[in-house]
Amino acid sequence: MCYYVNNMKRIIPAILLLLALTGCYNSGEPRERVLKIYNWADYIGEGVLEDFQAYYKEQTGENIRIVYQTFDINEIMLTKIEKGHEDFDVVCPSEYIIERMLKKHLLLPIDTNFAHSPNYMNNVAPFIRKQINKLSQPGEKASRYAVCYMWGTAGILYNRAYVPDSVALSWDCLWNKKYAGKILMKDSYRDAYGTAVIYAHAKELKEGTVTVEELMNDYSPRAMELAEKYLKALKPNIAGWEADFGKEMMTKNKAWLNMTWSGDAIWAIEEANAVGVDLDYEVPEEGSNIWYDGWVIPKYARNPEAASYFINFMCRPDIALRNMDFCGYVSSIATPEILEEKIDTTLHYYSDLSYFFGPGADSVQIDKIQYPDRKVVERCAMIRDFGDKTKEVLDIWSRIKGDNLGVGITILIFVVVALMSGWMIYKKWQRYNRQKQQRRRSRRKKVRRN
Repeated sequence: MCYYVNNMKRIIPAILLLLALTGCYNSGEPRERVLKIYNWADYIGEGVLEDFQAYYKEQTGENIRIVYQTFDINEIMLTKIEKGHEDFDVVCPSEYIIERMLKKHLLLPIDTNFAHSPNYMNNVAPFIRKQINKLSQPGEKASRYAVCYMWGTAGILYNRAYVPDSVALSWDCLWNKKYAGKILMKDSYRDAYGTAVIYAHAKELKEGTVTVEELMNDYSPRAMELAEKYLKALKPNIAGWEADFGKEMMTKNKAWLNMTWSGDAIWAIEEANAVGVDLDYEVPEEGSNIWYDGWVIPKYARNPEAASYFINFMCRPDIALRNMDFCGYVSSIATPEILEEKIDTTLHYYSDLSYFFGPGADSVQIDKIQYPDRKVVERCAMIRDFGDKTKEVLDIWSRIKGDNLGVGITILIFVVVALMSGWMIYKKWQRYNRQKQQRRRSRRKKVRRN
């Protein structure tokens, strides 16, 4: 669920830091002096890693070197740990992968006893802890093995010049042929599946005969058949399946609707405002996915002690704020300092965040995209691990995407094929002319001999 920052002033220092931190591991160096972190790209504030090193030194009296690597697909991260036995000390998977890792006993419990530091993990909102504990397995309470880092929603980013606010309030806009060719979808089989089954049961959801959580976690043959049917009907409207380019396309008016994540929406809205493009974001009234990324210590970690210190440090309110400000998503930390910092009295609306910050936050002025109102959260749910149905859902996704590579890519392919065909015809024409000239020369030589 990673949020990318398109700002060279941020990127250049990050690259320099990455180069400094990710050198090859020196086998002669004691492993307990090294902390190996595996995280999403652009998912941590500037200088936070260096500040952790100072914090660790204060706590333990020891220096720690950080080896920091990034991933962009949950399953790749999991394969490295499960199959490759990579010795990462701390990683940041999404909720369904945390659940899968617990099922496979791939996690170590997180230590909560520190030399001279409070247990900042207690700052995690009870609401978030409750959600994480839904991932628990027999004998393994999830909150002992995972601490939520960031969370957010999936919804619709839209251009208000072309899409009315009322239209963006329903998933129906994605199936509306009026917007065909101007719609982008996240290249995420889980979000696509959830969106399709929710839209297919819009009437039942309105009547209250079924819940979003039940629908998104229904992998019965009937549910999968329905999801595929609705996604196939959606496909002709889609201009492209995107992993990251969607926000930029929206800021440039090249797309009008984008099924995306809340953090990406915040970035796009800020960038669009700077160039006079009016974007907004809504979680459709039918309901949607609410996701959670969390810190865990893998089974093969060789420095779980430093990993626990790192997770604790990331839960410190000032650090949580820095990370939030950098990536645009919402930290799991719910303290008065964060509430005070995030209140924006220039906003014209109020939100009920008592579910997150407590009873005193039932009417506060805070960005509704970053911190969704209670009513929004109540119509959302977490998509759980597909388990043994994963392959079947992936097969559906493969059939849906098929040759739909997006309008731009499709045009590019046609252009390339046309150029290659033209080049081949040209080469054949050249070869034909050479052969023709050779035959003429041969005939001249015969004439001369005669």
